[in-house]
Amino acid sequence: MNFKTYGFLLVSLFLIPLYTFSQKKVKLIHADSLKGSVKEGKRFDRLLGHVAFVQNTTNIFCDSAHFFRSENRLEAFGHVHITDDSVDITSLRLDYDGTKKIAHLRQNVIFEKLKIAKLYTDFLDYYRIKNEARYFNGGKLVDTTNVLTSKKGYYEVRTNLASFKTNVVGVNPDYTLTSDTLQYNSKSRMVFFRDFTTVKDSEGKAAYYQNGTYDTRKKFSNLNNGEMESPSYKIIGDEYFIDDLRKVYKVKGHVAMRSKSENMIIFGDDGFYDKKKGISKVYGNAFAAKVGEEGDTLFLSADTLVSIENVNPKKKRLLAYHMVKIFKDNMQGVADSLAYVASDSTLFFYHDPVLWTDDNQMTSDSIHMLLKNKQIYRIYMLSNSFVVSRDSLRNYNQIKGRMMTSYFENKKIHHVIVEGNGESIYHALEEKDIKTDSLLIKITILAGMNKIICSNMRIDFKAGKVHNINFYVKPDASFFPPHEIKASDRRLKGFSWRGAMRPKRKDVVKRESGLRVINPNIKL
Repeated sequence: MNFKTYGFLLVSLFLIPLYTFSQKKVKLIHADSLKGSVKEGKRFDRLLGHVAFVQNTTNIFCDSAHFFRSENRLEAFGHVHITDDSVDITSLRLDYDGTKKIAHLRQNVIFEKLKIAKLYTDFLDYYRIKNEARYFNGGKLVDTTNVLTSKKGYYEVRTNLASFKTNVVGVNPDYTLTSDTLQYNSKSRMVFFRDFTTVKDSEGKAAYYQNGTYDTRKKFSNLNNGEMESPSYKIIGDEYFIDDLRKVYKVKGHVAMRSKSENMIIFGDDGFYDKKKGISKVYGNAFAAKVGEEGDTLFLSADTLVSIENVNPKKKRLLAYHMVKIFKDNMQGVADSLAYVASDSTLFFYHDPVLWTDDNQMTSDSIHMLLKNKQIYRIYMLSNSFVVSRDSLRNYNQIKGRMMTSYFENKKIHHVIVEGNGESIYHALEEKDIKTDSLLIKITILAGMNKIICSNMRIDFKAGKVHNINFYVKPDASFFPPHEIKASDRRLKGFSWRGAMRPKRKDVVKRESGLRVINPNIKL
């Protein structure tokens, strides 16, 4: 190494600490007047009029200042203005530590990340080394679309991430939100929910959820563990995927959706709602509960449940697809598919439906059930109708016809009207007393079997069992004593007993704990 090179290195090593030291020093650039003074034994310059300082890329302007040169510190007053790269700050007071590069700004503070957002507060500390601004006694962040306020918060200049804490309120043209902890990226316009948050939108919907994200530009949300409520519906789920531009909403996990007007709750693993089409779906262990009077609830399960909205009440309906099962205290049923029309309280069962009431089984090509005052009122069996009941001796009483209508009173089947091609098999039973040495035993025996063909019939029931049959238009009746009854005479054509298919409550109700409480102030 020659002398010139060695000398150059020495000079460079000597200049580095000087350069570093100069970077730390606050320099006075201008003041209209300067006067030396002493405060609490410390020497400082009293500066008045168009005061300006500089430190690296930071410029500080004010009306007046106290400059403590030895401490590398200043106190600024009146129209304080700081510019620092992409940051612009104004206030009425400033205490600035040039060594630690910390600015304490007070009164009417406006902290602006240029072309991104503005932060308004009366108490702000700006840490230039960290590039972080903190407020602790109320602040407001404003950009082109959002206004966010909270008691405490901080803003990271490099990442444009604002964090809000305690009494957080966010407002934009589409919604108002409240929370305790929230973050917002003022460049990407992304909101990060870090604690339970309530949102109310301009259309009257309200939401309450634990955490998630919201892209305010794309109007897309990904939320967790929440509740949503509109004037018509209330929904609970584990995850929400909300596309407010397309008006498409998805819910996953422990979904529960309540229709307020119908007093019906639909449960499932996943849900989907297309607002523009007015169609919502729930699938995966899906079932519905329609609450009746005195807690008498109708439960319905299927692979998929679909709710169709319409301004015309007659076109609003609930559809159930595949493996449909229903359970009610006084009625159970199965079918391939079902439709419920709310306007006339009618259930339509399609594709080989079967209904059971007490000991009676009803089948037909299709079945319509009319509800009145939330109770079964009529059951219409259209084409190839068949009613079967099994008596205490396991005989099958049968009624067959082209069309049948079942009438209900006090939750029990009262009578059935058969219209066209009526046929009936009815087993007559009688009780006998058998005496033993010490006991009198009553037994039921078969007295005979009635087989009747008649176009139209009326069958009256008592306590859910056949009590009396009336025949109209030239009935053809035969009575068979027990010893003359042949096996071939015991069944009408088309007979099928499906008691093994009769659903129990546990077959329909997929989960008992569907009504989770997420927000105790909001009831499903």
